[in-house]
Amino acid sequence: MAAVARVREAIGGGRRIAPVMSPAVAVLLLAACVFLIIGCLQSATFAQQVVAGLASGGIYASLAVALVLIYRATEVLNFAQGAMAMFTTYIAFQLMQWGLSYWPAFVLTLVIAFVGGFATERIVIKPVEHAGVITVVIVTIGLLILLEGLAAWIWTPQIKTFPSAFPTRGIHVGAVTFSLQDIGTIAVSIGAVIVLWVFFRFTKLGLAMRAAALRPTAAKLVGVRVSLMLALGWGLAAVLGAIAGMMIAPTIFLQPTMMDVILIYAFAAAVVGGIENPAGAVVGGLALGVLLNLLGTYVHFVTSELRLPVALALLLGVILVRPSGLFGRKVVRRV
Repeated sequence: MAAVARVREAIGGGRRIAPVMSPAVAVLLLAACVFLIIGCLQSATFAQQVVAGLASGGIYASLAVALVLIYRATEVLNFAQGAMAMFTTYIAFQLMQWGLSYWPAFVLTLVIAFVGGFATERIVIKPVEHAGVITVVIVTIGLLILLEGLAAWIWTPQIKTFPSAFPTRGIHVGAVTFSLQDIGTIAVSIGAVIVLWVFFRFTKLGLAMRAAALRPTAAKLVGVRVSLMLALGWGLAAVLGAIAGMMIAPTIFLQPTMMDVILIYAFAAAVVGGIENPAGAVVGGLALGVLLNLLGTYVHFVTSELRLPVALALLLGVILVRPSGLFGRKVVRRV
């Protein structure tokens, strides 16, 4: 218990953190929730689109949290996060081609993803971690190109179908029909994020990883192996990416570049929510998924080709109005 107390002190010692949400942001979120509830009660189509948006938003949120985990630890955006997710999805596809059923392949893929993320930090990132941010960014871009090329070489660039974990049939709630696939995707994506939150909040290892990411110098002083914790963070980020890849693959099909656009949506979600705040990344991902779905349904000129520009416009607007994101934190150090 004494060790846990020291780690908690390393996380928060020496600084005050401003409230996570400003009153304006809280009012905005409350108004958005009220609007969605009223809309769902008034229109079956609206309710269906909200649920479908939450399904895609949950995938964006999973990948956004993965980006936040690595950014908090290294202050570098991992441009290879989507490619890592794509590659592990291909591994799941291959395992199922070899005869494994979906869920055993799913679990084994998560284990492989964790080992791959851990090894990537040890072998690829650690040698250049002190070379500067630009160098690390270039390395992650190189890793993206390498993984996409390797996937095309091993499995060919041809589009493949990836099985869904859930039935495509719908369930009826009153006049509203919900897709079981959408509901299952929401449950898996958000469930993974909740499990990760519990891990970071209530376990000794999770506290050590938070301390290593937030205050590495203080963490070293209380005995935390910072370098190992950062590698574990890369492993967990790879697991979240693998979940996102396997959840989205049945919808967009399997190909080496499948996660490129999804990664941009995840970037937008992470920045909108606050690039250092996992909870903000979740809210940003869910909000982005619902917003894009509703715009595509009710604003006719927002076609599928304009979804990405809309997401980028939202990203730009938030950066101009609130550069730290909706849940961005201001840290004030005591001197």
